[in-house]
Amino acid sequence: MLIFIDDSGDPGFRMDKGSTRTFVICCIIFDDELEAEKTAIAIKEVRRKLKKPDYYEFKFNKCSREYRTEFLKAVAGFKFRIRALVMKKEEIYSPELKRSRESFYNFTIKTVLKYNEKTIKNAKIRLDGRGSRLFRQSLLVYLRKSLNTRERTIIDNIRFRDSNKDVLIQLADMIAGSVGRTYQKEKSDRELYLGLVKKRVEDIWEFK
Repeated sequence: MLIFIDDSGDPGFRMDKGSTRTFVICCIIFDDELEAEKTAIAIKEVRRKLKKPDYYEFKFNKCSREYRTEFLKAVAGFKFRIRALVMKKEEIYSPELKRSRESFYNFTIKTVLKYNEKTIKNAKIRLDGRGSRLFRQSLLVYLRKSLNTRERTIIDNIRFRDSNKDVLIQLADMIAGSVGRTYQKEKSDRELYLGLVKKRVEDIWEFK
């Protein structure tokens, strides 16, 4: 099992200073590694169709409506599962989560992986390699301690990827952005993107 994880929004709580009102963590789950390879090829092909260079990175917030639509149509037919956790910041009351961006980010990833209705086990986790080496190491330790027990192993291993070079991390970004867009009521395309991959959605959970 391969899981690619990325987010939409930011983990800050200064909404009066521009922080997003929601934060989304999205898991793209492949039960078959060959299917993951096929999906990666399809993404590279749509990049070529759009006449973009090999180093072009698909990022939801930087793509046009046309690019988002072409991308999502290209991947919709492949077998992967979407599980996402939506954090509405106005409903978060923990002082520690509101004080520390890292704590909030780590907690959100842990939560989406832990409460998975027994659909995730022995997974190879692939995360965007942002942040310092110390941050990545602390996240790795935190997730292993929080998720793996003697009775159950959710994580087999965790690797950090350069999103510019890994198109499946880009897939996680595009889907996370699509989920996040549905919470932007002022946007005319808020239902468009997630609708293109709705058959792949296993669960989108609003944290309470």
